[in-house]
Amino acid sequence: MIDPKLDIILENEYTRQKMGIELIASENFTSSNVLTLLGSVFTNKYSEGLPGKRYYGGNKHIDELETLCIERALTAFHLDSNEWGVNVQPYSGSIANICVYLGLLEPHDRIMGLDLPSGGHLSHGFYVKNKKISKSSVMFESLPYTINETGYIDYDKLAEYVKVFQPKLLICGGSAYPRDLDYKRFREIADTIGCLLMGDIAHISGLVATQEANNPFEYCDIVTTTTHKTLRGPRSGMIFYKKEFESRINESVFPGVQGGPHNNKIAALCHQLYEVATPEFKEYIKNVKKNAQALANKLIELGYSISSNGTDNHIVLVNVRDKGVTGSKVEKVCELADISINKNAVYGDTSAMNPGGIRLGSSAMTTRLCVETHFTKIAEFIDETVKICLEIQKEKGVKLKDFLVDIEKNQSIIELRKKVNEFSKELYFPC
Repeated sequence: MIDPKLDIILENEYTRQKMGIELIASENFTSSNVLTLLGSVFTNKYSEGLPGKRYYGGNKHIDELETLCIERALTAFHLDSNEWGVNVQPYSGSIANICVYLGLLEPHDRIMGLDLPSGGHLSHGFYVKNKKISKSSVMFESLPYTINETGYIDYDKLAEYVKVFQPKLLICGGSAYPRDLDYKRFREIADTIGCLLMGDIAHISGLVATQEANNPFEYCDIVTTTTHKTLRGPRSGMIFYKKEFESRINESVFPGVQGGPHNNKIAALCHQLYEVATPEFKEYIKNVKKNAQALANKLIELGYSISSNGTDNHIVLVNVRDKGVTGSKVEKVCELADISINKNAVYGDTSAMNPGGIRLGSSAMTTRLCVETHFTKIAEFIDETVKICLEIQKEKGVKLKDFLVDIEKNQSIIELRKKVNEFSKELYFPC
């Protein structure tokens, strides 16, 4: 039976993705093989537990699937199975992080992660003055560390904070940090008080797997990741753990936090990990980095301030406050022009909801076979959206509610959308 209403929504979303420019750093375009496995009969099977230790019958082939996925995950990240294990069942990266906390910590133990306005992630214990935003800051006592005016993590200040706060778990990683991490320094800092070190490589796991970024496994006790960003797989998560933490992590995932795993996602991830180990994926990641650098360089040429003055990965964090607009306005104009980005805090911001920056990522459009010249053009599109924002502000004022009135009728936006659609329709689309 065809569901006509749902069919229309699906077709519209397909068209939006194909005809637009996707720059959200958390997103990518997965392959038709991954999509096929997500819609396969693996969806039908319930399989609480681990391979060989299920709570239901009929899991012979699911055991084979999950075992193969585990083997491929360890291979993809160049890990010795005698030293490392991996749980491939987490439903998402945030859930993977919560599983780690609940498996290794007691309620109200102390954690430290990169502050959200400095490029950290909500699940690393984020809170504001009068409200604990993430449940990780409710269940545990959290103190963030920050970047400095250069856009880099201030490791010296972090070392001071660690000695004073005495966390049980130190977290390295983020969602809007464009530079590589000094895991050796993190380890040295953690060792000064004997705390555990967790790496969250959700954004850069594709770079880590292809050895195009520093290796957290040399220094971390636990490494978590999503599987859909630079890894380009389905939307799920993984927890890599040193063998000494195996039972605590696995029991925290099930029955501690989750029920039965999503076997269709494990199947899709299993296939993607097979692709990750290929020379073609290595070349893809190299291009992701080149394209991000081309995007950053062109924006700098156009007069924009870029966090840390560049990037080591797929993320480009742009300060638009210096241009006289907010990230919220640029995000809205981009969306109406069929460019997907997200507003993001930059150094000096006090509000994550009305920030002075935008976050751009190169992974998705690199999947669509864009090269550096394409990303130079994309930078020009971004510059055009900022100029449109300034035109609208001049006409309507700076308040967001006034800015948005009848904005979809703005002729400059309509003309930009035509150019974006013309640009995108010629590109490869993988699914």
